[in-house]
Amino acid sequence: MPRTTPLDIDWTPDRTNTTPVTEQIVDYMCGRIASGAWPIGARLPSQRALAESFGVNRSTIIAAVQELADYGIVEGRHGAGTRIVSNTWSLMLPGAPDWADYVSSGFFKANNTTIQAINRLEFDATKTRLGTGELDPRLFPRDMWRRVASEAAAEIDALGYPPPEGLDVLREAIAAHMRDWGVDCRPGQVLVSSGALQGLQMISVSLLSAGSTVYAEAPSYIKSLQVFQSAGMRLAGVPMDGDGLDADALGALLDGNGTADHTAVTATRREGPRQPAPDTPAFPRNRSGIIRQDGSVLYTIPTNHNPTGVTMPEQRRRTLIDACVTHRMPIIEDCAYQDLVFEGTTPRALKSYDETGMVITLGSASKALAPGLRIGWIVADERIVHRLADVKMQMDYGASTLSQWVFARFLTSGLYAEYLERLRAELRRRRDAALETLERLFAGRAHWNVPHGGFYIWLTFDEPVRMGRLFQQAADRGVLLNPGDIYDFEGDNALRLSYSYTTPEEFAGAAQIVAGLV
Repeated sequence: MPRTTPLDIDWTPDRTNTTPVTEQIVDYMCGRIASGAWPIGARLPSQRALAESFGVNRSTIIAAVQELADYGIVEGRHGAGTRIVSNTWSLMLPGAPDWADYVSSGFFKANNTTIQAINRLEFDATKTRLGTGELDPRLFPRDMWRRVASEAAAEIDALGYPPPEGLDVLREAIAAHMRDWGVDCRPGQVLVSSGALQGLQMISVSLLSAGSTVYAEAPSYIKSLQVFQSAGMRLAGVPMDGDGLDADALGALLDGNGTADHTAVTATRREGPRQPAPDTPAFPRNRSGIIRQDGSVLYTIPTNHNPTGVTMPEQRRRTLIDACVTHRMPIIEDCAYQDLVFEGTTPRALKSYDETGMVITLGSASKALAPGLRIGWIVADERIVHRLADVKMQMDYGASTLSQWVFARFLTSGLYAEYLERLRAELRRRRDAALETLERLFAGRAHWNVPHGGFYIWLTFDEPVRMGRLFQQAADRGVLLNPGDIYDFEGDNALRLSYSYTTPEEFAGAAQIVAGLV
């Protein structure tokens, strides 16, 4: 019979300690289990009781218990609570590997607990995803897919390794598609990646040096990732206004006349600072000389910005290019949402204004078509393409041949353009309905932007809201939120709301729950 004796808790976390509270709780519980004070088979108190005993909020307990479950120490059973199932003696024996140390010392930094929770809960079919950065699967062009898949079955004789730069047919199709963005490039300037995120990873490990600074909009999608931080770089936030990234504020920062919020990262490296390959500059030299000596770079999403939804107008784009040329600041331009402008004219990509080779542009099939294809691309100077192709060979020997062929056929057949026309109309319909819902539920309590494309509405509450508590309570009621502070360099009292994944009715129902909680 399982033990039912209450477990004694005579300890609380030390909030003056630099060790995170969740980690202190996990260490305490492991110690009690290892000593035998908490025996195998014993049932843990309820989450609410543990929170009261430790003097913390329930979300902290959830994170601690989840970590113990990941270690295999506790296990939740339906109707029976959470019980201790192992004391992990094997890990405590002398000479045994301490896997906890291995887990914490790897190259990739861990996401924060909120992002980890979001990543986990997005696969919970009972949750309404009110902030997710993905298209509703019900919008997938199934008939077009069947046609292309049938052609693939008839034409593809083998699926060998592709060239690391990508299939020639897709590189040519992407170069032609870039002309819709105002960019005149050759197929040799295109590299196909396994999603745009891999493009960022390749750039971070091969073109930039540890200790350099990556400037980005505040808030920014890149703030919710650990791509650059894992490579030992720092992030610095640049203010935004209604036209996007403030180019004058960026210039002031680079001149040393402004301030920025930095997320400093100390990297523990087994090797010295990374150096570019011989005769392969980190970024091309420009007309005014070499790039900035501090190795800094700008990352920006000028069209349908993630998470705010703002699109940078043409004059601001020109001003930004001029500022970066003056300060010899290379640019990584993320155009993941470039094809999704549904109101007004689609602006030209920053790359179209680039006369010095200072802009690297990222594109993706994930947002407009299908994230499961895992197809992205990079447009850059051919020397950079060759450098990144070498790195890609070390990562995965090239993006999926089948996925490349499929996307090439979508582009060259005209199916992609036909599909985009319908998709933009549907996104506009959903945006309009979402705005009506927000006006009905949040007028006088919050303010928000009106996007002209993409997926997102950036809503900011007029009075302080405990975002961590709102996130947890909404999740408990079946609504998954994306709090703004996971994208920002400081607390912002905001939510990234998405109208792309839900129908207007689903959006309204979930927003009603959030309004009630607020």
